[in-house]
Amino acid sequence: MQITSVGHAGFHIRTAAGTILCDPWVNPAYFASWFPFPDNTQLNWDELGNCDFLYVSHLHRDHFDAEHLRNYVNKDATVLLPDYPVPDLRKELQKLGFSNFFETEDSVKHTVSGPGGELEVMIVALRAPADGPIGDSGLVVSDGTTTCFNMNDARPVDMDVLHEQFGHIDIHLLQYSGAIWYPMVYDIPKRTKANFGKQKRQRGMDRARSYIEQVGATWVVPSAGPPVFLDDELRYLNDDRGDEGNIFPDQKVFLEQMSIHGNPGGIMMIPGSVADVRGAELSLTHLTDPAEIYDNKAEYIERMAQRFAPKLAAEKASWARVTEDHLAGDDESLLEQLRLLFEPIMAQSDLICDGIGYPLGLVLGEETVVLDFPKRTVRAPIEGEGKYRYGFRIAPELVRTVLRDDEPDWVNTIFLSTRFQAWRVGGYNEFLYTFFKCLSDERIAYADGWFSEAHDDTASTELEGWEIQRRCPHLKADLTKFGVVEGNTLTCNLHGWQWDLESGRCKTSKGHELRSRKL
Repeated sequence: MQITSVGHAGFHIRTAAGTILCDPWVNPAYFASWFPFPDNTQLNWDELGNCDFLYVSHLHRDHFDAEHLRNYVNKDATVLLPDYPVPDLRKELQKLGFSNFFETEDSVKHTVSGPGGELEVMIVALRAPADGPIGDSGLVVSDGTTTCFNMNDARPVDMDVLHEQFGHIDIHLLQYSGAIWYPMVYDIPKRTKANFGKQKRQRGMDRARSYIEQVGATWVVPSAGPPVFLDDELRYLNDDRGDEGNIFPDQKVFLEQMSIHGNPGGIMMIPGSVADVRGAELSLTHLTDPAEIYDNKAEYIERMAQRFAPKLAAEKASWARVTEDHLAGDDESLLEQLRLLFEPIMAQSDLICDGIGYPLGLVLGEETVVLDFPKRTVRAPIEGEGKYRYGFRIAPELVRTVLRDDEPDWVNTIFLSTRFQAWRVGGYNEFLYTFFKCLSDERIAYADGWFSEAHDDTASTELEGWEIQRRCPHLKADLTKFGVVEGNTLTCNLHGWQWDLESGRCKTSKGHELRSRKL
């Protein structure tokens, strides 16, 4: 098996049976905030795109690059389709011209036929509203000699199924770095923000090491991040100044973490790197010497910024600006447009709206719009209402753009761009961000139904002198594998959520109580 890194979470897997292209991403994403790092535009995309199979793990824009898929990837390729509850991924690929789909069943091994023989594949499909934009997944591929687990940035809760179906995993590709807007965009003191960032950075790497231990592969490739931020306004987000509070550590940093913790199997792969893997044997070649990138990362980023400046400017020019009709008062205000979008969604999602539980303020330039979730209405502010418990300051052109483009997911556009500011009183509210992922009838119906299902907490386990429910109240992770107890606090390393063990109260978000008692 020959595995070529094509950048970020992207890989090209060559076997005797056929080739699989996974998650190719080249064009800037999230309002041109994210660019692939290191630069992957120099690769031979005509050759890479002439694949037998295509695997797109999910619809996040750093995995689903519509422009690139349209222009470079063979439309006769067989798409290995994850088993998702809503068909958005399939629909988006069909719009681009793909028509051959192999529909997998979640966590079930399948045999697929390529031009040179057969491959065994399995896709672990994650279906919770918190998983990507309504779905994330990981791919297992075996050619009979070598088994590769491409986990990208999925967070599976059951690793036992890998070994039950495939035995030993030879090479494991996984995310280790941040891919979120927290805590950078929040209106909190600088020192507090730095401390939160330091915790977020380490928890992300701890989670990745936990997965590495559970999978037990011979070789590990840190991938799926970080991106690079080339806009002058966002350059501070790059981890190129030794900032311990930066949530975007690079491959070199994580490989050092692996070494510190006694794991010698880490492999550096950058765009164009090729790993020839035959079971436990691996040989590695690079198209570019990694030292040219990582020995002076800030200079490399500056050269990228100069090279991609025209692309960044063109992306910004495509945003929906304020129109002359609006300046003259002849078009609908953002308030009216958002009322038409949000109120029908609110009317279908009682459990999510109740879970949010308070009005939210959207400060859009000179205009403020209130999403009153308890009353299921979108309205103007009420005099004397005061500061809202949760709110966002967003440039109007970003909101106008997602409205123009009929985007069903603000998380996958505005929020991941980090081109906004936020404030909140109290903890993270999962229901709120789920709402912004589900701005379509199909998505909101699924998400509201998912939250209404009772989570199984009947099984128990013991950790550090406490009896606790075995399954995490958040997303059912097995706490025997992801749970860490420090004093009276339990942390689930899958997403970093925490509970007070004495009371069972979730310290991260509203609700999600834990059953626990001291032994």
